[in-house]
Parts: sequence; C-alpha cells; structure tokens
Amino acid sequence: MTKGTDLFLLLLAFFISSSDAMTRQQLKNSGKMLRKNCLTKTGVAEDLISGIEKGKFIEDRNVMCYIACIYQMTQVVKNNKLNYEASIKQVDMMYPNDLKESVKKSIEKCKTVSDKYKDLCEASYWTAKCIYEDNPKDFIFA
Repeated sequence: MTKGTDLFLLLLAFFISSSDAMTRQQLKNSGKMLRKNCLTKTGVAEDLISGIEKGKFIEDRNVMCYIACIYQMTQVVKNNKLNYEASIKQVDMMYPNDLKESVKKSIEKCKTVSDKYKDLCEASYWTAKCIYEDNPKDFIFA
C-alpha cells in the first residue's frame, strides 16, 4: 500500500470508530487528501477535475486515470477492475444514512458499465459518469 492509502485507511478507521458513517462534509473533507494524492500521481491539471462532482466530465486520459486513482485509494478496485461488492461496502461504511440507498441504487444501475472497458482508467471514468448521471443530487467525488 502507498503512504496515501495508509493515511486514508487511518482516517477511515477514525471516522468509522467515532460514528456509524461520515457526514457529507466529512466525506468531502476526507476526499481532499485523496484528491491531492491523485493529482500528484496522475499529473492531471486541477481545473480539468474540479467540476467532476458537478457533472463536468472532460474526456481526457489524465482525468480518467485520476478517477481510477480515487477508486483505487478508496479500495473499490480489486485485481485491476472496479468491484461492485467493494463499492457497496464502502458506501455502507462511509456514506451518511440519508444517501446510502440512493447511491447504492446508482452503483447497481451502473455496475456493468466497466465491463465494456479493459482499461481501468476508462472503466472508472465511464462508471463515475454513469453514477453521476443517474443521481447528480447525491453524487460525491474527491
């Protein structure tokens, strides 16, 4: 594991031990650390990814790999593929109760999108975009 992943897991353990789930703001705050790590890792320009949470998905290889990096750091990638069960588990552990069901429904609806792509960056990008388009109101992304 990378240093960033270790820090994320430590933060995750803290939030889980202190409550049942994070608030929306806590989730966004923990995403800031992920964002910084993945910006450095992928070399993507911040202005290209700053609008993702609002549905601005720029078709750019670095943007796609940034999204894949976030998914890797949140432990929803297994064997270099997006993992549905791991995604649901993360939502159950981290998301506020009022968002869990709607976000899990969007993940369910979009779970086969990644099957169309051999490349993790592309699979991550199109899956995130699908989840956003299914439920923009509850979409949270680092």
